[in-house]
Amino acid sequence: MDNRAQVREFLISRRERITPAQAGLPAYGGSNRRVKGLRREEVALLAGVSIDYYVRMERGNLTGASDAVLDGIASALQLDEAERAHLFDLARAAQPAPPRQRRRKTSGVTDGIQQILDAISDAPAWVRNARHDMLAANRLACALYAPVLADPRRPANNARFVYLDPAAREFFADWERAADDIAAMLRSEAGSNPHDKQLVELIGELSTRSEEFRTRWAAHNVRFHRTGRKCIHHPVVGTLDLDFEAMEFPAHPGLTLLAYTAAAGTPTADSIKMLASWAATAEQAGDLPAHA
Repeated sequence: MDNRAQVREFLISRRERITPAQAGLPAYGGSNRRVKGLRREEVALLAGVSIDYYVRMERGNLTGASDAVLDGIASALQLDEAERAHLFDLARAAQPAPPRQRRRKTSGVTDGIQQILDAISDAPAWVRNARHDMLAANRLACALYAPVLADPRRPANNARFVYLDPAAREFFADWERAADDIAAMLRSEAGSNPHDKQLVELIGELSTRSEEFRTRWAAHNVRFHRTGRKCIHHPVVGTLDLDFEAMEFPAHPGLTLLAYTAAAGTPTADSIKMLASWAATAEQAGDLPAHA
């Protein structure tokens, strides 16, 4: 993935969505403005940089951009936390750095991580990498994500499931939101780790096979996915309204643990107990993998 192209398209897409009124500027030209959103000179004014310097940045060159300049651009374009982090990631990726200074991401899970997952007995919990490969899971997560694990390829990949498996539209009650989230998270990862060969291959596969993905990818949206609610239609126990938390492992860069819970006494809490019972029976019968 070309860093300059990512920078150019991201900055243009963020500039085009902000009107002069939203930026607190007079709308010179009124209805005759030919530019969608802000003009480049207006962004430069708001960011406190010269128009020539901003044009250079929007053409994809962030080499040498200071944190102060990046902060100014982020403020001018009204970037949220995830978008600001993405801009800084793109700037870091543009800088030449010796390989030894780049922190390598963990490629798999340790026995210790699997032990943590297995110790979580009352809630589905699983570990993914930034490509959304399902690297490890406890029994409840294997049961919850049985439709994802139905794909014989290992590791199972949630992004492929969302975009390429028709079952995903039934599994995720809000499929549109799930698809938005996946594309936005992959876009964030592409900004911080553009040389990940497997990530490039995954994005290429999704772009080739899914128009829905191509449309979302072209939007250059980025998003954090740390906490929230997910509604799932499980083929065995029905609808589950789950709260989730995402937790990273400082000692294992690139890995994220996701845990799903429901408040005690709710229908979903009862359904999780049913899911646990079904998982035990299905595992003994060989219909459910012991691990992802």
